[in-house]
Amino acid sequence: MRTPETFFRGIPQGTAQDRLAMRTAPRRRGGWIRRVRETSNAMDIPEGLFRRPPEEIARGLKRAAEASPRTKARTKFQSAMSMLNWFINRAGRGLSPERRARLERAKAELRRVFGRG
Repeated sequence: MRTPETFFRGIPQGTAQDRLAMRTAPRRRGGWIRRVRETSNAMDIPEGLFRRPPEEIARGLKRAAEASPRTKARTKFQSAMSMLNWFINRAGRGLSPERRARLERAKAELRRVFGRG
């Protein structure tokens, strides 16, 4: 039989003071995303690129893909499209319909600038 101290999967719950300290402890800021940006093989994207019009997004992604030695895909087009898709997927449901439509137009424009359709 479990005792009240070990009710949650055998992990002691601690005192009320411990629980309060956990709730009010300062959060680490920017740890995961900063580490990904600094250590991944993803290309470097200019700040605020995805807030621009679709044509500028496409041109900026092409410029970044061609300039960056840190690409993991077979072609520069694949790297640029991968980055755009990553941004769309990372934003998820928080992306407004207008912004999602602009990014989808940027995909079509990216294909055009790379001569893919």
